Amino acid sequence: MNTVADECCDALLVSALRSDGHDVLYVKETAPGSDDTTVLQMSVAQQRVLLTEDKDFGELVVRLKLPSYGIILVRIHPADPQLKAMRLRDLLRNHSYRLPDSFTVVDAIKARFRPL
Repeated sequence: MNTVADECCDALLVSALRSDGHDVLYVKETAPGSDDTTVLQMSVAQQRVLLTEDKDFGELVVRLKLPSYGIILVRIHPADPQLKAMRLRDLLRNHSYRLPDSFTVVDAIKARFRPL
């Protein structure tokens, strides 16, 4: 899957997804310091699902109705990068078809999908 990983995402998570063959554009490497709107626009322009740990993207796409290709909001404790990687790998393996055009929240136990 083609994704944009927001700057707040853990580098170990990005590395794990890349090692699985996913095409991950990491904002921290390509456009550090970009604001949320710019990151969202990058995701849309390149048709990549946005991976983030920042709840502000929910406001941008749900309340303000800014365009989105799809968002995955990771809500797992930052001290557990292995759990994050495991949950995201599972999500991408089993639900990748649902991710474009959805706001997806993934936590330690479940994933919730909201069509955009």
